[in-house]
Amino acid sequence: MRPNSIVQFDRFYLGAIVVGLINNLLTWNQTQAMLADPNVNPAGLGTGFQIGSMVVGLAISLLLWWLVSRKASNIAKWIIVVLFGLGLIGVLMSIGTMMQLGMLSAVVALVGVALQGFAVFMLFKPDAVAWLTNKGPTNPDVFS
Repeated sequence: MRPNSIVQFDRFYLGAIVVGLINNLLTWNQTQAMLADPNVNPAGLGTGFQIGSMVVGLAISLLLWWLVSRKASNIAKWIIVVLFGLGLIGVLMSIGTMMQLGMLSAVVALVGVALQGFAVFMLFKPDAVAWLTNKGPTNPDVFS
């Protein structure tokens, strides 16, 4: 049985993934327009690149979730923490660009970041730390 903090991690992390996919769909046309601009995209990467990026990003996110939630990987936890930190810096630095894509997109992106933040926070709760340290089930009293 997984501890409550890991169950909450699942909800927040997977929720953030869904919010990210929704945001990608909301900004699809604007992103395509930016990719068509040779000043923004001199390599000429197009729709295939956008779809490939989404698929690879989704695969990495789901793999990290599975490693933490199902395999109790402490290494994957720290990868998630580092990626969240880098993503947070990126979001803060690109608020202007997000606003160009629209207020709805900016709000959705910030909701996604908040969900990720809550997911990361859950990984540092005592029951989650015990779960990850012991690679899975531990003393049942720790989950009370």
